[in-house]
Amino acid sequence: MDPVRNPYAPGAGQRPPELAGRGRELDVFDVVLERIARGRPERSLMLTGLRGVGKTVLLNTLRSQAINRLWGTGKIEARPDQSLRRPVAAALHMAVRELAPRHRAPDRIDGFLGVLKAFAQRSAPTGRGAPKLRDRWQPGIDVPASSGRADSGDIEIDLVELLTDAAAVATDVGTGIAIFIDEMQDLGAEDVSALCAACHELSQLGAPLIVVGAGLPHLPAVLSAAKSYSERLFRYQRIDRLDRIAADQALCAPAEREEVEYEQKALDLLYEKSGGYPYFVQAYGKATWDHAPRSPITAADVRVAAPEAEAELAVGFFGSRFERATPAEREYMRAMATLSLVEGEESGSDDMDAAVPTAEIARSLGRKPASLSPARDALIKKGLIYSGERGTVAFTVPHFGRYLRTQPA
Repeated sequence: MDPVRNPYAPGAGQRPPELAGRGRELDVFDVVLERIARGRPERSLMLTGLRGVGKTVLLNTLRSQAINRLWGTGKIEARPDQSLRRPVAAALHMAVRELAPRHRAPDRIDGFLGVLKAFAQRSAPTGRGAPKLRDRWQPGIDVPASSGRADSGDIEIDLVELLTDAAAVATDVGTGIAIFIDEMQDLGAEDVSALCAACHELSQLGAPLIVVGAGLPHLPAVLSAAKSYSERLFRYQRIDRLDRIAADQALCAPAEREEVEYEQKALDLLYEKSGGYPYFVQAYGKATWDHAPRSPITAADVRVAAPEAEAELAVGFFGSRFERATPAEREYMRAMATLSLVEGEESGSDDMDAAVPTAEIARSLGRKPASLSPARDALIKKGLIYSGERGTVAFTVPHFGRYLRTQPA
């Protein structure tokens, strides 16, 4: 098979050639956009799921839907060591610039940009001495900063005022604004609280501005810890692995465009290997294409190619994450991997990376639970595990337990 014509794209956030199995999510967002366009109340949207299920790809696709409806949009990726103030200012700047050419009153745009500049600059250091290079940041806004609006220094007060003003600009134009936030679970507690408060205010006003977030499965718990009403404030959509029909479509549709076919047994084996996780579907599909001598692609081709796909995943997808962990954290994850296999077998589930009780991990290591808290908390902060329910932990990466069970101690 010609590797140049290989249609598969296993990459972080890279859109696959066929976005299979996500029609429901796209339709839901279309309804959200249409309802807001008609002045109907609507909630902001939160996408949750494990790594490798395509949350970032879906987030980008939803943004494209908003752009096609002439909405102003901006996107940021949350980082645990960064305040929300600067990135959200940059995202809103981009969104309003998209709307500005259609606004009849340039002074209104300049007025908002003055508020936006004041909001962004409020994060600048105020102590003595010259600011560090990383703090010499300007939002790239030509108008002078305003005073008395969104510049109190309290992120919750300022964000509510800023997003309310941005929504007013969108109302003037007869459209909306959507802010897309990836890795949302990495926001600091104050920023999460501020974002919830702002979305609450916007929903009460019926303002045409929504936030679309994406994060790991424990994102709802992060939001709930910040504001108790967050459970009713957002529409949550869990993004899971593809079912068999969608996984076959993800493989077959791009192959058919290249006049290549799969035998049924090849598709059976590819689903078994990938588990239906979109990133793995692309990885195994790409390796199989490169190894197959001709069409139709057979199960034998998949078996020959699988070790190469698994070797690449072991280095780039699993290994890079494993290397970030300390010896104590690796010991904790290995115990998780062993116990998750047992949990999966006992429950009769095909998920061999099931959630496990933290008390069982401590018992298997012969340690007190409190002594393992630093390792557990560090792994959660690094995004390697999450706590979906109190007293349990699970891997954020599909098949990570299986990978760990193959590694030497």
